Amino acid sequence: MPKLLSAAPFRHRHDREIFALAVPTFFALVAEPLFLLTDTAIVGTLGVRELGALGVAGQVLLTLASVCIFLAYGTTAAVARRFGAGDVSGGIRDGVDGLWLAALLGVAAIAVGWPLGPVLVDLLGASERIRPFALTYLRISLLSTPFLLIVMAGTGVLRGLQDARTPLVVAVASYTANAALCAVFVFVLDWGIAGSAWATVLAQAAGAFWYVAAIGRAARLEGVPLAPTRRGVGASASAGFALFLRSVSMRVVALVTTAVAARLGDASIAAHQVTYNVWALLVFAMDAIAIAGQSIVGRYLGAGDVRGTREATRRMVEWGVLLGVAFLALVFVLLPWIPVPFTSDPQVRALITATLVVAALLQPLSGVTMVLDGVLMGAGDQRYLAWASLWTMLAFLPFALVLPAAADTPMWGLVGLWCAFAVWILARAVTLGARARGTAWLVTGARRP
Repeated sequence: MPKLLSAAPFRHRHDREIFALAVPTFFALVAEPLFLLTDTAIVGTLGVRELGALGVAGQVLLTLASVCIFLAYGTTAAVARRFGAGDVSGGIRDGVDGLWLAALLGVAAIAVGWPLGPVLVDLLGASERIRPFALTYLRISLLSTPFLLIVMAGTGVLRGLQDARTPLVVAVASYTANAALCAVFVFVLDWGIAGSAWATVLAQAAGAFWYVAAIGRAARLEGVPLAPTRRGVGASASAGFALFLRSVSMRVVALVTTAVAARLGDASIAAHQVTYNVWALLVFAMDAIAIAGQSIVGRYLGAGDVRGTREATRRMVEWGVLLGVAFLALVFVLLPWIPVPFTSDPQVRALITATLVVAALLQPLSGVTMVLDGVLMGAGDQRYLAWASLWTMLAFLPFALVLPAAADTPMWGLVGLWCAFAVWILARAVTLGARARGTAWLVTGARRP
């Protein structure tokens, strides 16, 4: 693993390019979990059943988004390599084909997910009280899938072109609209949990149209046709397959934690929903450095600069550790007040507080893991990432199934589940760190063979 802390932790020659991408990306990433937390707080006012339903249905939707994250990450790496090699029009061509692939996958997801909704909800262990609310939220939110995937692909194109400001504007605008619409639909129109789902559909649609318009303008300036090419769409799908397998393994981890939490009781799944969103907020913030790493590493390797790649990687790992330590301290300072906006149930509040302690302690290690994941993704090292994700998932599963079952109270059961989650983070840090120390991932050129 690269050396973690330099002699000058707050001054480095790579900081300017890192922060030019990471700072706007940070705010774009934080916007999503912040407004998801707002939605969670609004739905929480409806009751424990609705909050638990949001946790169950939300994991299905997060799984769909996560397994398709290659539309953003794979596109970022590919376009950044082209950009580094001076082939901007080729990068935009790849991006346009990625948008078409996203739209096709989104329509397919609706066709498959709608009839399978009841099965998916049951697989996650929703109780009879929670099940109808979870199914309502899931089926309505599925309609936003094509828009969500287009947003992912469009984000990847612009970040590959070293533009992190436009994704920031789109993210803040769409998630602000989502939160505002959610409040109106739930509190004013009294639509219940369905109101939160419809707010998501409308906000994602607006974001998708924004990206299509922005990339369409860039394509016209570079003389790139907007029609899809069979070869390009196929190449995008093929290049993303390894990242798809990586994402599936990671989502198995998230789904298993949700399923286990649901089987621990309604209070446990409600608390897990809040803690998981807080953890996601912190990790997404650190993911800003990782996504900057995708763009920077792709550009350096496209230009054939191995030394610059190494130096920038080392510096980004340092920043990942520093952010992790800062977030650990922040959670402990705010720990007594974090559960307050989400629920008035004393049992749920106690469970949230206990599991947040584990989530906080994970932050420095999560910082290293997120950054190295982004670096290897930017290098196009998807095959290794797929295999590493599979093995770390297998390391996690026994702990997730044994530790909660061995506890004699719901409190220790949920804490045990989060300790199993910590085992997964540690396994990821070890596998990614071992790869980063070597040279196999340092492949240069406009395209990785």
